[in-house]
Amino acid sequence: MIIRSEVFKEGDCIPDRYTCEGLNISPPLRWYNVPPNTKSFVLIMEDLDSPLGVFTHWIVYDIHPEERWLPENLPKKAMLDSKKQGINDFGKVGYGGPCPPRGHGKHRYVIRLLALDKESLGIREGEKRERVEGALSGHVIKEASLIFYYQRL
Repeated sequence: MIIRSEVFKEGDCIPDRYTCEGLNISPPLRWYNVPPNTKSFVLIMEDLDSPLGVFTHWIVYDIHPEERWLPENLPKKAMLDSKKQGINDFGKVGYGGPCPPRGHGKHRYVIRLLALDKESLGIREGEKRERVEGALSGHVIKEASLIFYYQRL
């Protein structure tokens, strides 16, 4: 399984448009080579270099197995059609763009896409990461990731 974005490549810096210094909107994402027995997807974006420890920027779950993309600027609503968004570590629903402390250096970010063997996590929209991870435990068939960077000067 592969996840990519049309606006930046693996190992690139994410354009400012998708950060707290820009429009703070989610980037467009597409995924390919999905396992045939996939029943849903979960997407998690995190900052691996946050001074607070791993910092969650975005959680989307109960993504339909036929979906192969998320558009740019996904609305910051807990419920979107059949998919749900969780609470990020900014305390808000939906996407929160990269926003490392000024002068803290270049941060590594990862978008993880998890293919699951269950149709729904069985939890309500607007949940925190711990609840999402607890519900998906033991159900991951395959994982793909997209790593990128961002630095505030």
